Amino acid sequence: MKFDATLWDLDGTLVDSLEDIAAAMNQVLQRLGLPPHDLESYREFVGEGVEVLADRALPESHRDVETRRRAVTDWRKVYGNNLLNKTKPYAGIAGVLNLMHLRGLSLSVLSNKPDAPTRKIVSACFTDHAFLKVVGAKPDVPKKPDPAAALAIARELGVAPEKFIYFGDTAIDMKTAVSAGMFPVGVLWGFRGPEELLPAGARILVKSPADLLAWLGGL
Repeated sequence: MKFDATLWDLDGTLVDSLEDIAAAMNQVLQRLGLPPHDLESYREFVGEGVEVLADRALPESHRDVETRRRAVTDWRKVYGNNLLNKTKPYAGIAGVLNLMHLRGLSLSVLSNKPDAPTRKIVSACFTDHAFLKVVGAKPDVPKKPDPAAALAIARELGVAPEKFIYFGDTAIDMKTAVSAGMFPVGVLWGFRGPEELLPAGARILVKSPADLLAWLGGL
């Protein structure tokens, strides 16, 4: 197989951001007089955007339109001021990105996190790596697993979708890759496991960045 470009999910794939996401939502819940969740619960809450995050975090009895709206609005404010408290790249990711650069593979990011914090995190955590496109959720673009944003990145870079390797840690990512005609690689160091990634279309699974280096070396 010959690939020319890579497209990366952000949370759970490039960076471990779960603690900051969870802390911000728990703060919002406490402001609303609602119970917080433990960190592990947030592994299942994240991945489909802040609206779905809020819906899953709120008790069923408080999922009315106004409470959801307030939770989303407040989370954006709290999280926007606490993006990088504990968020950091996964160990070994820098080496993977370096190898890709050396092999001529372009790097881009597509996240369901809002666009502004997506850009801020990538800029802060990957100062030595040139991502050609960094795209987060925008009001006028469907979120993953809709392939529209992924295909737009491919068009803007002038690279056919089938020449992309797509890296992600959730079913949402694998479904996006399949729908876009990209090669789906599921990473197991993130928020979900093989029982979710394989049925969603992952072509291969990698346990660690070191294993990813080995796979890349064999291409």
